[in-house]
Amino acid sequence: MVMKAFKKVPGGTMIIPLMLGVLTNTFLPRFLEMGSFTTALFSSSGQNTMLGMMFFIMGTSLQLKEIPAVFKRGGVLLISKFIIGAGIGIAVGKIFGMEGLLGISTLAIISSITNSNGSVYLSLMKVYGDPVDCASMAVLGINNGPFLTMLALGAGGLANIPVQSLMASIVPLIIGMILGNLDESFAKFMEPGSNILIPFIGFSVGAGINLRAVAMGGIQGVVLGLVCFFVGGLFIMMCDRLIGKRPGYASWAVATAAGNAVAVPATIAAIDPAWLPYVDGATAQVAAAVVITAVLAPIGTSYWVKRYGSPQFPKYPGQFDAAKVEINHGNSAKELA
Repeated sequence: MVMKAFKKVPGGTMIIPLMLGVLTNTFLPRFLEMGSFTTALFSSSGQNTMLGMMFFIMGTSLQLKEIPAVFKRGGVLLISKFIIGAGIGIAVGKIFGMEGLLGISTLAIISSITNSNGSVYLSLMKVYGDPVDCASMAVLGINNGPFLTMLALGAGGLANIPVQSLMASIVPLIIGMILGNLDESFAKFMEPGSNILIPFIGFSVGAGINLRAVAMGGIQGVVLGLVCFFVGGLFIMMCDRLIGKRPGYASWAVATAAGNAVAVPATIAAIDPAWLPYVDGATAQVAAAVVITAVLAPIGTSYWVKRYGSPQFPKYPGQFDAAKVEINHGNSAKELA
């Protein structure tokens, strides 16, 4: 009965646990604060551990020859998301100033659209994509935090990329990849684990979201979330299809606002005090956008997959055969599509 419910809902293995996590955090937050194994497993504090496990498992299935494809796919998604977020934000800032448009500040626009929710992306790619899609998260990790926001606001000279944190996020992937390439049977042994983790990651993501954030952000926060997903997603999808030569399903999975983007406005204001008057409003609006996009991404990705297919759900036999990574005569990786 449970699996039937999961299958009836687009991206159900993630979206249903995610919504249960949201409802629990909103109305029964003390349940998540019980401590011990309950808090470790079901609260948002368990998210990083489970994501680390997911990175390790997907690393075991990633072959060395696929690395160029990882940078290509991840790079297209990363750069296109930055361009659309920075483009909209800078245009609004130039025309309307720091106050922004319709009560949505420039700071809120750039903070939300240039960041993406890695947990949502990774879970959806495990359901619909292939190991290269999943491993692209290592590239997308660059947009988690204030760096790209600062760059878009013209504060790139003050930005400090946390190289150690970035490296720490991909170590599980690298270790898994080494072991998987050394022993194919080990990769096969680990493979079922990623599917098991998806509902738990979904719940932990939801456990970090409070529906009151939507109310605090008001209609402006809802509008920001819709712009982040539909406008941002449309642009990323076009780049994914035209430049990456992909069907576009990954673009909707990355058209989200990251949970840690909520802290970006305050971080920017600490560097440039001119933004201080806009921090509270921008924080509430970004929080609302996080909730809106976390719900829309699984639905939108599932819809796109049904129309155009994905590696896990091809529209017709052999649809993705031409996109497989092959080794040419020079022993270098080449992605044909």
